[in-house]
Amino acid sequence: MTGRITIIGLGPAGLDRLPRADLDHLVDPATTLIVRTGEHPAASDLAELRSVVSCDDLYEVADDFDGVYDAIVDRVITAARTRPVIYAVPGSAVVGERAATRLVAEAAREGIPCVVTPGESFIDLACVAVGIDPIADGLQILDARALPDPLPLHLPSLIAQIDMPLVAGDVALALGRVLPDSFTVTMLDRVGDDDATVTEMTIADLPRADTGPRSTLFVPAADVGWLGLVATNRMLRKECPWDAKQTHHTLVGHLIEETYETVDAISGLPADAPAGDVDLRDYLLLEEELGDLLLQIVFHAGLAAEAGAFDVEEVAEGIRRKIVNRHPHVFGDVVATEVGEVLANWEELKNTEKGRASLMDDVPVALPGIARADKIQRRVASVGFDWPDDEPVFAKVAEELEELRDVRNDRDLATAELGDLLFAVVNLARHLDVDPEIALSRANDTFGARFRVVERLAGEGGKRLRDLNLAELDHLWEMSKNELSTTETDSSFSLNPERNDP
Repeated sequence: MTGRITIIGLGPAGLDRLPRADLDHLVDPATTLIVRTGEHPAASDLAELRSVVSCDDLYEVADDFDGVYDAIVDRVITAARTRPVIYAVPGSAVVGERAATRLVAEAAREGIPCVVTPGESFIDLACVAVGIDPIADGLQILDARALPDPLPLHLPSLIAQIDMPLVAGDVALALGRVLPDSFTVTMLDRVGDDDATVTEMTIADLPRADTGPRSTLFVPAADVGWLGLVATNRMLRKECPWDAKQTHHTLVGHLIEETYETVDAISGLPADAPAGDVDLRDYLLLEEELGDLLLQIVFHAGLAAEAGAFDVEEVAEGIRRKIVNRHPHVFGDVVATEVGEVLANWEELKNTEKGRASLMDDVPVALPGIARADKIQRRVASVGFDWPDDEPVFAKVAEELEELRDVRNDRDLATAELGDLLFAVVNLARHLDVDPEIALSRANDTFGARFRVVERLAGEGGKRLRDLNLAELDHLWEMSKNELSTTETDSSFSLNPERNDP
């Protein structure tokens, strides 16, 4: 013989707010009453009127919240196999009650009748307390223990279940990533009770706020973060004379400039970043440059939206779909455990998508030479056209260097052989897992810094560089290397040809 299950929401406060029919059902002695928690005014009131089984003990023994929810469902289903059961939860049974959702599904599998009486939600009272209309103003409701990342704050937000200072601190940290410490939020507690509190505070004060099982934070809408950038760019397009005059073509130079500045910022990071010890100052620079680059992308997408072509959401969704399609080993049933297999699948899928006749198709001619060489080599390597290790690549570099030496007096032949040498060096960089652009950029920076010291040392000696002979210049160069000695790999370059390796 089986019973039935009735899931009832107890509302945000005491029994006095419940409909008469729900109250009569809750006090019916012919039922077993199980409450998710006894730490709620209505649950406490019920415990004075009849026998109540609380699930608070399950929170103490389960490893995580999923374990708690499963244990609650098991307790209710077990009781319902023999008699009618009421499972009562704080607030509404359909707002934030994960165990209730699981219980409905499990009851259906067990063939046990189950009905849900939602009850009054804290959301209605919270909207009244902070003075918003969830339809006119918009509203999002978030779980403090599972905040989305990135965190959208373009709508008024209620962040529920801030039941302890630790959670409040985590919420403050998440909000503080995009909002200033002085931003005002509102903590709501025990809404619906006579002792309800509505307290305005700043994000900086949030970690020290008094919180409890019924605490909810209200965060006003703010144009910040990703969505804020899009909104701000649209406003500038309408109201700033410079922004209003821009076209796709006038912005190209800015796009290229910001791209190179981003590359420069990346070149300042260790080769294994984000692994290893990293100077956060380097990451602050990268953060700034990525922001500048992101603005260019948003700007171009905004111009395309004006033309009726696409908007920034479609850009994001387009690349999302593309990477899902090109990772069938993650999102599908293809097996790929090695990087080489992943790259081969990637190129094969790109060939199909783009209708390529050759792997050389659509390699941008406008790419800088080093970047173009790297892209070509990576493509052909994806189908196995590559050396198995770096030893033959070292040999190839030496071979190309000798061939260049042999034709160095013929400009045309030297140009061709120098190209072969540079192509081989890029190939070597790929085999060593070193970005050749970053390597060259660092070499340029190192040389520039050392030459500045050479200039200074010459000036301190009262001499001009043009008046020094090669030996004197080389001496100053060695002095600059000693002065600027760092943990970076030292170049063996010297101004004296006899000291340079062939």
